[in-house]
Amino acid sequence: MALIASLLVQFGQMALVLLAAPLLTGWVRKVKAQVQRRRGPPMLQPYRDLRRLLGKEVVIAENASWLFRTAPYLIFALTWVGAALVPTFATGLLFSWTGDLIVIISLLGAARFLLALAGMDIGTSFGGIGASREVMIASLAEPAMLMVVLSLALVAGSTQLSTIADVMASPAVGLRVSLALGLVAFLIVAIAENGRIPVDNPATHLELTMVHEAMVLEYSGRHLAMIELAASLKLLLSLSAIACIFLPLGIVHDHSGGYAAGLASYGAKLAAAGAVLAVFESAIAKMRVFRVPSLLGGALMLGLLGTLLLYVARGM
Repeated sequence: MALIASLLVQFGQMALVLLAAPLLTGWVRKVKAQVQRRRGPPMLQPYRDLRRLLGKEVVIAENASWLFRTAPYLIFALTWVGAALVPTFATGLLFSWTGDLIVIISLLGAARFLLALAGMDIGTSFGGIGASREVMIASLAEPAMLMVVLSLALVAGSTQLSTIADVMASPAVGLRVSLALGLVAFLIVAIAENGRIPVDNPATHLELTMVHEAMVLEYSGRHLAMIELAASLKLLLSLSAIACIFLPLGIVHDHSGGYAAGLASYGAKLAAAGAVLAVFESAIAKMRVFRVPSLLGGALMLGLLGTLLLYVARGM
């Protein structure tokens, strides 16, 4: 019975992230519209868009290979697995031993690689431009993220998210400058990974500025639905990881129940993070593509500085 209960809780988390991802996207769009004095779409609009796309016919270019057809499903599967491995309302679930930060970064990197290949597969100029920009951003964002992971591993003694959340929730950690630097670096990388303002604008279709949209212009129907759902899952994954690592309040650690309180706390943190993201995007302009390396370079330096501070503190 204990094994069945653990499986139910684990599968419940997998279903939770899948169902909550479009709602988070709708919430961010709604808050952003309200901040800009617009009515905006309803919060449930992403669900309607997904249902509409799933019912449409798929249009595929004649020179598209098998990679173009299978990439959306692989991207969705990799992103869903990564989002399901992040502790949301409880730590130490049945599959938590696989919830390693390095594994999650690898899953997202594989999904990004497939998306870039699919963008270049049919040979359009937009797809090539978007893929080259995506690879450029990834080559700078991943080292910064790995530096943040190293600093977290020095604090928690592990890269497993459940262990990190348990350690960060203990009063022995306290307030540290290194963790603050790691948080800022993590936020910058999360913005770049999700293609949000100021790095990219998910609502634009201008060929001089778009990155993610340029790679998916040729997709339609259920293929586009899989990619859009994967993008929502990636945003939820980033916010869940930030809440799990740097704000592990309300997460159930002892497995004695209280999952309802953990779910309420998780929902509140997602709502607050989505509102902050919407306000931030409304208050800042998109930067030029050639200035993005400077931003990600700053994140790398912040992560490196935080790691050096931890090394110095451990040496003393």
